[in-house]
Amino acid sequence: MLLAIDTSAGSSVAIVDRDRGTIVELGEADTRRHAEVIGTLIALALAESGVSIPELSGVAVGMGPGPFTGLRVGIAAAQAFAFGAGKPVVRVVSHDAVAWGHYAAGNTGPLLVVTDARRREVYWSTYSGADEFGLPERSRGPAIESPAGLETLGLDGHARIDAAEVSAASAGLLAEGLFQHRRAFAGPEALYLRAPDVTVSAGPKRVS
Repeated sequence: MLLAIDTSAGSSVAIVDRDRGTIVELGEADTRRHAEVIGTLIALALAESGVSIPELSGVAVGMGPGPFTGLRVGIAAAQAFAFGAGKPVVRVVSHDAVAWGHYAAGNTGPLLVVTDARRREVYWSTYSGADEFGLPERSRGPAIESPAGLETLGLDGHARIDAAEVSAASAGLLAEGLFQHRRAFAGPEALYLRAPDVTVSAGPKRVS
C-alpha cells in the first residue's frame, strides 16, 4: 500500500493498493497553491482512507516533468513524509503515470502526453503502447518544446492527452506495477528540463 504524491501540474495525493486499487484520491487544480495544500491533502487522504502510517509500504512520487516551484513541493513532501515514517520513496515519471491511466482504461496504440511548461512551452512524451503487464512503453521524451515546434515532430498518428493534472493514484499504481514486475523506477533527479530562474553566483560580488 502506497501514499502517492504528484505536484507536476496541480496537487494530487492518493492512497493506493496493488489489489484494492485506488482507496482515496484528493486534489487541488490550482497550480499556485502546492505548498499551501500538500500537507492538508496528505492528512485528509490518510484520514479518509482509514489507513494508518505503519500500514504503508512506501511513498510514490512523480518526478516530473514539471515547473521547478511546484514540482519540488511534492518531492520534498514525499521525502519528508517517508523519512518521518521510516518508509522508502519510489519515483516515477509523471508523464508515465498519465500514460498508465490511458492504457489502464483499455486504450491501445501510440500516445502523446503533453503538460504545461509555462513560458509558452510544453512538456511532451510519446509512448508506443503498453507492455504485457499494462506498463507504458515510452518511446521519446520527456522533452520541452514550443507548441508550434511540437506540431513539426511528426506525431499525427498518436492519440494526444493534454493533461491539466497528473493523477497521484495513477502514479502510485504505476509504481506498484513497476515493483511487481521488477521494472526500473525513475531516477533521483527531478525532471525540470529547464534551468531555474535563480542561479548561484560563481563567486563573491566585486566591490569597487
